Amino acid sequence: MTTRYDKGKKTLQEYTDPVKGTNHFELMKELDDIAPDIGKYIVEFAYGDIYNRDHLSKKFRALTVLSSLITQGSGSLPQLELHINTAINAGLTEEEIVEAMIQLIPYVGFPTVINAVKQAKHVFHERLQESE
Repeated sequence: MTTRYDKGKKTLQEYTDPVKGTNHFELMKELDDIAPDIGKYIVEFAYGDIYNRDHLSKKFRALTVLSSLITQGSGSLPQLELHINTAINAGLTEEEIVEAMIQLIPYVGFPTVINAVKQAKHVFHERLQESE
């Protein structure tokens, strides 16, 4: 019998490239000494339950998360960095990610989108450096 944690861990591994970019497993290690349950909730609830629902592709899920984080503004930039990597691992291209950010300008404004684009540029650059 597969537990929610096992199911979530398997799903999370599908979205995570251990070599390229920041990933959720690193985040959970950072929380281990102060709030290990948060990592458990991420794996069990977000990836074990929500990410395993039917009807949405990995790319669509990743795009939805990016849009949500962008609309939350600068307080979510570290999570945005994490999920830009996740989106690339899910199959979104750099162009699709930037275009989705541009699509948000009328709804969240230029400053928020500019911050998101800068975060994307940083992630794209880091991933390029790691692949060389």
